[in-house]
Amino acid sequence: MTQSAPTAYHERLRVPLRWWAQGTMFIATFWLAMVVALADAAPWLAWVVTGVLLSALALFLRSYGDARLVVADGWFRAGRARIEMHHIGAVDALDADETRRVSGRDADARAYLVLRPYLHRSVRVEITDPSDPAPYWLVSSRHPRALASALDAARSNTGQ
Repeated sequence: MTQSAPTAYHERLRVPLRWWAQGTMFIATFWLAMVVALADAAPWLAWVVTGVLLSALALFLRSYGDARLVVADGWFRAGRARIEMHHIGAVDALDADETRRVSGRDADARAYLVLRPYLHRSVRVEITDPSDPAPYWLVSSRHPRALASALDAARSNTGQ
């Protein structure tokens, strides 16, 4: 039985706690308005509607924050996409200003993006596969230098 190489890097792009708090407060405000509006008709309806909205909020925040960055087994996975390490070229850790510039004014419409508005730094990963239409991946990260180092190390282990 072959043993896979250990994971060189793993990060989950979870939404910040303040998003959960703000969403919950919005739902609570909605609940209060529903209770007042339906006090005489059907007060139970406020609870049902609020429960459904709270479930929808939780599902959305969990799925949006479930994007993962993984460097392991000769592959780089970012969100739903993955690419073999030998198709990766230059890797650059970007600060907030560079990220804003590369994702805005200097963006390439063909690039693959895994950007989160609550993360201001990113990593730009050049794609060298001629059959891949994306010239680069731009990936948000809380630790862009660590991700860039892991990608460089994994790429050098594949012989590039």
